[in-house]
Amino acid sequence: MDRIACISGTSRPDNYTLRAMHVVMDELRVLDVEPVLLDGRELDLPFPGQPETADARRLREIVSGAAGVIIGTPEYHGSFAAMTKLIIENLGFPSALEGKPVALLGVAGGRIGAIKSLEQLRSVCAHTGAIVMPGAVSIAGVRKVFDAEGRITDEASREALHGVARSLVDFLKEYVRPRQVLESMVREEGHPWAATV
Repeated sequence: MDRIACISGTSRPDNYTLRAMHVVMDELRVLDVEPVLLDGRELDLPFPGQPETADARRLREIVSGAAGVIIGTPEYHGSFAAMTKLIIENLGFPSALEGKPVALLGVAGGRIGAIKSLEQLRSVCAHTGAIVMPGAVSIAGVRKVFDAEGRITDEASREALHGVARSLVDFLKEYVRPRQVLESMVREEGHPWAATV
């Protein structure tokens, strides 16, 4: 299967979003899918209207070439992180997310998790034309979910994060890949269906 772009949408050092994304990426590898990490801490991205950077081009290329995308964000002040929005702004217009399956995950220190940020992020991604997967995962009380070394210790949270990977891969296998194979067959010269399309 093609690569999946995994976006950690925060620039904060030693953040929990990246820890959660690594759990998702581990499960992608178990599923024989190659994850490509885009770490907000390492991206030099311009604000809209400023000159494009090499990182902005690389970001667009990776997302454009990916079979699907996973976006992770912390919840800051009742919304998703500014870095997450900057990443989306640098995906171009039309967006590299257009027509792309996108799964969402959020982390928050509070008891209700990242529900508000994920609602808003879902809306923004849908506006770009992304196919936003149902069942976004919110990890609440994130400081208690990982130990001091960054290892996940809460089994329910681990299973939820693994579910992000599995649901996206299942969607790609069951819906996207068969459609691509069918379209390829129809386009083949001399295929009996080609005359009717």
